[in-house]
Amino acid sequence: MTVVEVRGIGRQKGHREAYRGSEYQVDFLPKMKIDIIVPDSRMEIAVAVIIKAAKTGEAGDGKLFITTIDDAIRVRTEESGNSALV
Repeated sequence: MTVVEVRGIGRQKGHREAYRGSEYQVDFLPKMKIDIIVPDSRMEIAVAVIIKAAKTGEAGDGKLFITTIDDAIRVRTEESGNSALV
């Protein structure tokens, strides 16, 4: 799992801020990007847990993008596939 603080534009509108008496529009809002790689057998459970924890019913709950990973290799041991994930 990797967690990164990012800035992005979504359906939420930006806000106005003031700096030295001048107002300006801030369109990029702070967001979190979380990358999680799990074996196929745990994907549905991971999705359910993330939705349960993140869903508020309000705009800004986020999105899940599910994609395939062709392979994973643990460099230290050269294990590949699911054994490299655990």
